Amino acid sequence: MEKTSELLIGIDDAGRGPVMGPMLLAGVLIEKDKELELKKLGAKDSKLLSPKQRTELESKLRKEVMSYKAFLVTPTEIDSGMGKGLNLNQVEAFAAASIINSLIENLKASERKNLKIILDCPSINTSAWKNQLLSYLEDSGLNQNIICEHKADFNYPVVSAASIIAKVTRDAEIEKIKKQIGEDFGSGYPSDPVTREFLEKNVDNPKLKGIFRESWATFQEARNKKLGIKQGKNKQSKLGEY
Repeated sequence: MEKTSELLIGIDDAGRGPVMGPMLLAGVLIEKDKELELKKLGAKDSKLLSPKQRTELESKLRKEVMSYKAFLVTPTEIDSGMGKGLNLNQVEAFAAASIINSLIENLKASERKNLKIILDCPSINTSAWKNQLLSYLEDSGLNQNIICEHKADFNYPVVSAASIIAKVTRDAEIEKIKKQIGEDFGSGYPSDPVTREFLEKNVDNPKLKGIFRESWATFQEARNKKLGIKQGKNKQSKLGEY
């Protein structure tokens, strides 16, 4: 009787917090025996690597895994989810489930039985987030196969590999946006002074629709500030008429 190898799926995100650009989730499928190889290559939490290290490592990791899947969530999709009462964790649960559905699509029943799925959980309440994830899965029998943990990208090489692929893929998407608009807006994170300056300058620019996460407080504050300046000018001009 042929022995079925244990399989692992690791999933992680990149770009949860930025006010600009997409959120990116990536998942990788490997045989458990390959986990040590990922570690030898240097797979670790992507935040512990330089951009150059991540890029070099990412191409090596892609060659080592059985398959991988990236799922891009645009600012418009994030805002749409928020408009429907979904928080970012729920949006991410749907994206993670979509990755799992894709990666296991061609697996045999015996392979699914020997599958472990490890996710870096974005929520404080890991059990509630796992239940949300399960509600989006096409295979309802995977409950016992799933591990949702904080710092999984640090503790599991397969999740580290997903973290690196997600980060490199998102960085590439950010560079595409910068080329399209012909301007450098920094990292896209609210803490970045370059990003904040760009946001305040372009918050009402219709040509940049779909680049900002308009449901973010940072965006709304910048928009209100600009509207306040305009209203102030209008009031002043009206007073001058009298």
